[in-house]
Amino acid sequence: MNRFLSFGIASLFAGLMVSAAPLSAEEFETVSEERATELGCQSCHQGIERFSQGAMQETIEEMGAEVGDPGGCVVCHGGNPAATTKDDAHSGTLASIGENGGPHTFYPDPGALGAAEQACGQCHDGYAERVTKSLMNTEAGKLQGNLWAWGLQKDHKVVYGNYTLTDENGPVPDIGSEKYIEYMTAYVEAHPDQIPSEMQQIPDVDVDQIPKHPNLAGITYSRQQCQRCHVGVNGREKRGDFRGAGCSSCHVPYSNEGLYEGGDPTLSKEQPGRLLAHVMQGTRKTKVQVGDVEYSGIPNESCSSCHNRGKRIGTSYQGIMEFPYGSPYNESGGKQPKLHTKSYTFVKDDLHHQVQSRPGNPQGGLLCQDCHTSIDMHGDGNIFGTTLAQVEIECEDCHGTTNSYPWELPLGHGEEHQQDIGTEPRGLSDELPAFMYFGTEYDPQDGYLLTARGNPYGNVVRKGNKVILHSASGLDFEVPVLKQLSETDGWKSVEAKVAMGAVGQHMESMECYACHADWAPQCYGCHVTVDYSEGKTDIDWIKNANSRGENGLTADAELGTNGIPGPGKVSETRSYLRWETPILGINGEGRVSPLMPGCQVITTVIDKDGNTVVHNETWMTPEGKGLDHAAVQPHTAGRKARSCESCHDNPKTLGYGIEDGRFLLGYEDGHVVELETATGQIIPKQYQTQIQPVPSLDHDLSQIVTRDDEQLVSIGSHWPLTGPLPGAMRAKMERTGLCVGCHQNMVDENLWDKVNSPAFVNNEQHRAVMDKALHAYARERAE
Repeated sequence: MNRFLSFGIASLFAGLMVSAAPLSAEEFETVSEERATELGCQSCHQGIERFSQGAMQETIEEMGAEVGDPGGCVVCHGGNPAATTKDDAHSGTLASIGENGGPHTFYPDPGALGAAEQACGQCHDGYAERVTKSLMNTEAGKLQGNLWAWGLQKDHKVVYGNYTLTDENGPVPDIGSEKYIEYMTAYVEAHPDQIPSEMQQIPDVDVDQIPKHPNLAGITYSRQQCQRCHVGVNGREKRGDFRGAGCSSCHVPYSNEGLYEGGDPTLSKEQPGRLLAHVMQGTRKTKVQVGDVEYSGIPNESCSSCHNRGKRIGTSYQGIMEFPYGSPYNESGGKQPKLHTKSYTFVKDDLHHQVQSRPGNPQGGLLCQDCHTSIDMHGDGNIFGTTLAQVEIECEDCHGTTNSYPWELPLGHGEEHQQDIGTEPRGLSDELPAFMYFGTEYDPQDGYLLTARGNPYGNVVRKGNKVILHSASGLDFEVPVLKQLSETDGWKSVEAKVAMGAVGQHMESMECYACHADWAPQCYGCHVTVDYSEGKTDIDWIKNANSRGENGLTADAELGTNGIPGPGKVSETRSYLRWETPILGINGEGRVSPLMPGCQVITTVIDKDGNTVVHNETWMTPEGKGLDHAAVQPHTAGRKARSCESCHDNPKTLGYGIEDGRFLLGYEDGHVVELETATGQIIPKQYQTQIQPVPSLDHDLSQIVTRDDEQLVSIGSHWPLTGPLPGAMRAKMERTGLCVGCHQNMVDENLWDKVNSPAFVNNEQHRAVMDKALHAYARERAE
């Protein structure tokens, strides 16, 4: 059974032809001509949910009625509503429907990219083409990061993607406001390596070349492990990973269990891999009813079906991080169910996500789409090669800075790339570009706020000096504005007032989330084995992506198949996991940002003849070992920022490694654990190496730079500005060991007795002493 007969092929008009009784299961294969003429597709699918509501659904049903299908199924799905057999109904074709032609074949999933232009594109013209060129489909950045870490790419130029594509109309965006189009045309021309005019499909691996070039196994690793999440395919059939393709990846709900809970009698409710209900989820105006629950917008978990690996921003936003243990146990003594094939622990969800009623957040949380724009998701018609290239938003777009309201900031604030962006205020907009009118339209009040690139936020408006965000969920929020806090002295702590109001460099050179990211998932060491022996194979997602049939589906769409395999079999594991105090570095925009372990590949490759051609090898990049750290927006924001000490008194944050990199050493030699003499000689003749050596790993994986300013590993692969904190900045920041500045005098008993208290001194009292010492020093200098 194709998973997209799970998607359904009809939209039930409310109360439509209720006099016709539903068919029994054995009657689905054939229906009478009279029933087919009366009900069309609902001859079998009577009871299925209306896909949408309002003008969109009414238009679909009107168009369907013109061709003998009052439910409107054929408008999107094609097929023949007058057919009396299942095979004829699902293979017949109709004449053109609608201005753009409509389906000319049967499309089980009209949202799949091979069908979307004919189906969704009848009304949503251009979306399918833009999505095809977007990162959601090409995954070019992910590919480049892997090739870089495996030593297969030596520069920042985007070359490969999941598909061969050409941007035939040049750098000018297909959509956007006048400000956006002007800004982005210049931006694309300034960054041709990151936003290319064409890309090539990543090639297959010639298995015969593996003994000579074992790092080519990195391509197999990408094709099998990393490329399953793009919207051109359906992805693997695992709990949490079920979804549609193309438009349906986001706009059709799939639960983590992948079970159908709708009313179509032809669809199994026991077989995983099916949509939750035959409904479209989108903006606030489209209400979705599933059982007793009504909602609007796209639930965050729809995004996490893909965004649970790599930067892991989906799961991190929800507050969970993969952990190997699966605890705590359930009532039967079993471990938690695997989600995205992993077990998780709860750390802390992003303050924008917090859906429970909590102090300071009585209503609920934001959906991913409330911040991320249509262009962030669908693209603008250019071929984007990195996340920073496609995403048009910055935190300051809504929150402003301590000196400027959002509308007072210049375009480009937050993504300066160390260039002068001027000071001309970006202003506001009182109208929306044409492509935004498909969404819910809100009253602009005093004007729509603009993104860093000049497009209006259709859901964020100015009201006096307040900023109001309208969530697709139906909730409305007043956004904290930093200039208001500064002018009214509304800071919640002295630390906040100092960090954001008194230290100008923080606001000028740092990303907001450099401090406000509470944590980041840190998966140190990606140990990968690629085994080509004995004809081993696994699913090749790029082969699947490029195997599209006339019905718009790729080979992996068939439930129970997972699609087309490719040579080699990948297995992987980790060195260790952390979450606290992420390292800081410089991101592609030239700002201080959290870093997280990227593609830290430590590789073992076995050729087709069973020979281990490399064992625990790391590969060199132009910047150092391919044990990459990547700049990241972790999506773990907290109202209370990380402490001053966590940066200024923490060698790990500065890039020197946990506790100055003094742990987890000796991996280059491996470790034998056995009976041994005091001088280390192994006593038994028969023993095993407990921890295998990694010959090139002579430092902790959390260390990126030495005290002598030697960069040990690569930092990012996409932008020339990425790197560790510069040496001068590290020297200026570091305040490690300040305690000894005072406490070294404890050895001078006469001096210490004059300042010491025999009673216990708590933190607040300790601070007061230090404050008095500073004022005394100031008076001394004044004299």
